[in-house]
Amino acid sequence: MGLTEIRQQIDRACAAAGRDPAEVTLIAVSKLQPDDRVTAALDAGQRVFGENYVQEAQRKWPALRDRWGKVELHLIGPLQTNKARAAVELFDAIHSLDRPSLAQRLARIVQDIGRAPRLFVQVNTGDEPQKAGIAPAQADGFIAECRALDLPVTGCMCIPPDAQDPRPHFRLLREIATRNGLPALSMGMSADFETAIAEGATHIRIGSAIFGARPAGA
Repeated sequence: MGLTEIRQQIDRACAAAGRDPAEVTLIAVSKLQPDDRVTAALDAGQRVFGENYVQEAQRKWPALRDRWGKVELHLIGPLQTNKARAAVELFDAIHSLDRPSLAQRLARIVQDIGRAPRLFVQVNTGDEPQKAGIAPAQADGFIAECRALDLPVTGCMCIPPDAQDPRPHFRLLREIATRNGLPALSMGMSADFETAIAEGATHIRIGSAIFGARPAGA
């Protein structure tokens, strides 16, 4: 589809929802994509990217930032506790704050190095046992715990279950964020971002619709 077409779809979805497109941040998910596709998006003016793996981002982005200047990086994949320091040093936002042990580790690192990326609490809206994220029933307490640690929680993130209507999950995430006074909603991917925009998404995470399918074996 491509970056231009995605931007046009975002504009149309915002118009249909009565929203300003400036309220929606497009995160171009560049994980495991060839460098030439990433540089093409940079050449086209994209400056917000999402990565799933800390080590891949460490390999890829320092040189790209040197060449293109300010690029905002979002970690959207699971974060291992032992990679937390590297993530805090490299990323501008982390969308996968999903457990107390990680919150406690991040709080220590933030205090130690004096740098704090924006944090999104990942909510497992489908209560799927195989999926990361805080259970919806525990979300309020976890957000309060993160705030007590002085962590800069800015919003919530979810990945709805496959093959289900995503709309109820987006609405549940919005309700959790709203009652906790969190302004940001990271929800919506290539297949459902228009629905997410209609339900209030502030950050949408789109990979294959921009870059195409990842190469075999990536």
